[in-house]
Amino acid sequence: MADQNGPLASNRRARFNYSILDTFEAGMVLRGSEIKSLREGRGNISEAYVRIDNGEAWLLNAHIAPYSAAGVYGEHDPIRPRKLLLHRKELTRLVAAAERDRLTIVPLRIYIKNRVAKVLIGLAKGKQQADKRDTIRQRDAQREMQRAMKARVT
Repeated sequence: MADQNGPLASNRRARFNYSILDTFEAGMVLRGSEIKSLREGRGNISEAYVRIDNGEAWLLNAHIAPYSAAGVYGEHDPIRPRKLLLHRKELTRLVAAAERDRLTIVPLRIYIKNRVAKVLIGLAKGKQQADKRDTIRQRDAQREMQRAMKARVT
C-alpha cells in the first residue's frame, strides 16, 4: 500500500522535460475501484497530460490499474479520461496562459488530501536539449556536494 502522506503517483519526467511555471491543485472524479487501486500505488501518470474541452479540464492517458478485488461490476477502463475539478477562475487562467504563451498543462503528482484524491497540475514550458543537460549537470554537482559533506561529517 502506498504511503498516505506521500504521492500515490508522480510524474518524475515532467520536471526534467519541462520548466514548471505555475501549479494548481485539482480534484479528480474517480470511481470506487480507481481510488482503491490508487491507494495501493497502482497509478501511472508519466505519459499523462491535461486537455481543456468545452470549459472542462480532463486528465488523459493516465493509467490506473484495475482493482483486483472489484469483481466484474467494479471494473474500469485503465486509461479512460478523468474529469478534473477546478474553480472557474483557475480554469480561465490555465486556458489563457496555455493559449497565449503556448504552454503545456502536465500532471505532476496524485495524492490524497483530507480523504479526497487530488492531482497537482503544472503550467509548463518545454525545455530545450541544452537546458536538459544543464539540469543533469546541476543534479550531479549537487550529488557530489552532498557526498563531500557526508564524508566530512563522518
